[in-house]
Amino acid sequence: MLSTLPSVPVLFSHSRPSFTVPATGASSAFCTARCNPCFKGYGLKDNYCSSMRRWRSLRSTSSTSGSAYHLITNQLTSDSPRHKIFQEVIKDARDKFTREISFQSKDKDISLAKALLYIAAEDEAFVAFNREMDVQYLSRERGNVSVPNDAQEWDSVEQMSLGGKNINEWLSELDSIAKEVEAELVSREIGCHLGEVLEAVNVVLFELRGFKRLPVLADSKHSYLHSVLSSGRGSAILLSVIYIEICRRLGLTILGSRVGEDFLIWPQTSYPEELFKVTSGRSLFAIVNGNCVEDPKSLASELTSTSLLGLEIAKNRDIIGIALANLIRLHWKRASRSNPGLMLTSPLRQVHTTDKVDNPNVPLLRPQDLRLAIMALERLLILQPHNWALRRDYGLMLYFDRDLGGAVQELSICMAFAPEEEVKILEPFVEKLHLMRLELSWKQLGMLVT
Repeated sequence: MLSTLPSVPVLFSHSRPSFTVPATGASSAFCTARCNPCFKGYGLKDNYCSSMRRWRSLRSTSSTSGSAYHLITNQLTSDSPRHKIFQEVIKDARDKFTREISFQSKDKDISLAKALLYIAAEDEAFVAFNREMDVQYLSRERGNVSVPNDAQEWDSVEQMSLGGKNINEWLSELDSIAKEVEAELVSREIGCHLGEVLEAVNVVLFELRGFKRLPVLADSKHSYLHSVLSSGRGSAILLSVIYIEICRRLGLTILGSRVGEDFLIWPQTSYPEELFKVTSGRSLFAIVNGNCVEDPKSLASELTSTSLLGLEIAKNRDIIGIALANLIRLHWKRASRSNPGLMLTSPLRQVHTTDKVDNPNVPLLRPQDLRLAIMALERLLILQPHNWALRRDYGLMLYFDRDLGGAVQELSICMAFAPEEEVKILEPFVEKLHLMRLELSWKQLGMLVT
């Protein structure tokens, strides 16, 4: 399990039975992080400031936004006919995701659907690259015998196929669902009262189209927007995104917020008391959020029009952060499947209990799933660059990925932001990683000399 990604239930509710999904952020770690970027007061030693400069110079860039892209393209063989295709699509997907969530743009202008589809495109391109490499190796093992390759040709991330459709076609799918809602309203011969529109949305999504949240997400495909739109099965946060996107196309703004273990949504209105007025046995708030509002065990049942105004509204960037955190948790769980209970912070405990950090003792993890977890964490760091806990987890994932140089750099940057007590935990581990790195360099030099 992830140290800073504990299982915090997040609920997306509607007029059908409510359902819960583990969110992957600590109580504000991924939605409202407010890490102080100032280096003062954290007990950082002067020698670490100079060490950070040395370590930073060992890599071409300190930005995380392109590191996965560089790693992937460096792995490609020079004779790969699809080298440029993978290179351009992976880089293009990350660049467009970064631009979509850029802090230079207003949060309301961010398209949740586009951002999540760019995430899916980059991950799909990486998985397709791995399949391509497997085909190449198999071909060589068979003596250059032709091996069938069903890889598709892509000229850009917009043309890339995700489950049979490209990004624009998946956006059009959301448009089609919105039109189905409009048709449902016409068929009922009812007006466009807020409650009637939301009820029509629920009918189309959860009855006609049969969308349903899976209780256990064992398959990562159910955490990608295009797969959820295709299968109707997926994580709660992605169903929330679909609900928000459909209502936006209908001219309704849907707000959301964490309330205890629930993630509640409701239409934006100047008269919140109207949301709690009971009509035909249910309030408008209950129509949108379902059973949790009527469950006395849920904090949602205690909400009123007055307390609703005091909730912290989740922004689009926050919602994207929750989706990314879910991907991190899921891919880490899959990567560490052969090491049940393995935590990212296990190496930190080891250095304090055994005073020993040996590279051969690094657990073997599934490389593809580990790399997907790292890629998701890189994107989350773009959203929250000053979140020291995320930076620590990123450094530790690089350690598990055998990237000692990257781990040293990221953990050193983390110590510049982390509280003093955390620095004391990280400091001996980073020192040992640095020594391991030097030892490895000397061994490699010795091999060259001999």
